[in-house]
Formats: sequence, structure tokens, C-alpha cells
Amino acid sequence: MTKVADRKLSETTFAVLDLETSGGSPRLGAGITEIGVVKVRGGEVLGTFQSFVDPGHALPYFITELTGITDQMLLSAPFIDEILPLLFEFLGNSDETVVVAHNSPFDLSFLKAASIAHKIPWPEYVTVDTARLARAVLERDEVINCKLSTLANFFGASTSPNHRALDDAWATVDVLHGLIERLAGFNIYNFEEMRSFPAKKRRAKHPIAE
Repeated sequence: MTKVADRKLSETTFAVLDLETSGGSPRLGAGITEIGVVKVRGGEVLGTFQSFVDPGHALPYFITELTGITDQMLLSAPFIDEILPLLFEFLGNSDETVVVAHNSPFDLSFLKAASIAHKIPWPEYVTVDTARLARAVLERDEVINCKLSTLANFFGASTSPNHRALDDAWATVDVLHGLIERLAGFNIYNFEEMRSFPAKKRRAKHPIAE
């Protein structure tokens, strides 16, 4: 089997993930409230995954205002230790699947914290942060920032981000595909080239004086 790093982008399986949470950090006691994933390869949708998650505590008012998710909606939701194995099964083998998220360190911090807390082994997924990739690929005069809503509008995403996990994952899929199309203009066609592109671009823009 071809390693992820050596795979063509058109042949790479991307699991585009988004979380809603009850706060800004698992270290401060916040938990996951919703998970949404869209799995794609070569522009084809392979499947979707969506679930509410009971964070084990009441939601702050501002979170309900932001997401529209209420305590009542989570009453019968599973806890994260029930969901993680199902999520990992959907994501698939870490040698096969690349996990994508917008501002991925945020989402991954919650998932990894839950894995540690419940002693569920964390698959060592290769990851892509579409926010970081956008900052590398797009010029500053093209977008005012690299928020998901800004990029979704820029690339004409079919779903508008609305702080609901699956909708935001769909929007991120369109952003990812838009960025991959832009990378083709730099003759970037495989995954390892995409991962190293930001550093290459910075070196090209700021050559070291000899």
C-alpha cells in the first residue's frame, strides 16, 4: 500500500472533521458536544458521520447562543467514551486516512484529551489544518482573514458555516478542494508536496542572502 505521504492528492482519503464544544479548552473542563465528519477522496464523498455528545455538564448560555445546541438536545446523547471508538472506526486506518480540520489543533486537543482520559488508544493520524494551508496558499490581498466563513465565501462553498459540526465540515470540504485546486497552479499534486509547500513558499519569498 502506498504511504499517505507518497500518495497523489486525487488518491488521498481525507476525513474532514469539525467539533462543537462547551468551551475553549479541555484543560478548563470543556467537552465535546457534537462531531461531524465528511470523508472524501478524489472529489467523491465516501460517507458522513454525525453525533451529538453529552459533555457531562450543562452548557454555558453563550455556547447555546453560538451553536443553537441546548442541554435538552444532549439529554439522550452518548458520552465521548462511547463515541470515540465509532469515530475511529469511521475515520479508518491512520495509514490510509488524512484527518483535516479548520484550526485543527483545537479539534485535535479535545479528541486527544478524551482519548487519554478514557484510555482509548489514539491512532497517529496525519493531519492537515486548512487555516494554516490557506495562509500559505492565498495572498493577503485575496482574503481579509482565514476564518472558515471567509474562506467558504471566497471559494463559493455550497454550505455556509453555522457552528454546527456537520455543516462546518461540509464547508471545510469545499475549502479544502479550493485550496487543492490552487495548489495545482504551483504544480503540487501529491500529499507530501502539499505538506511541505508552506515552507517552500516562504523560502521562495524570503531568499537567504548569500
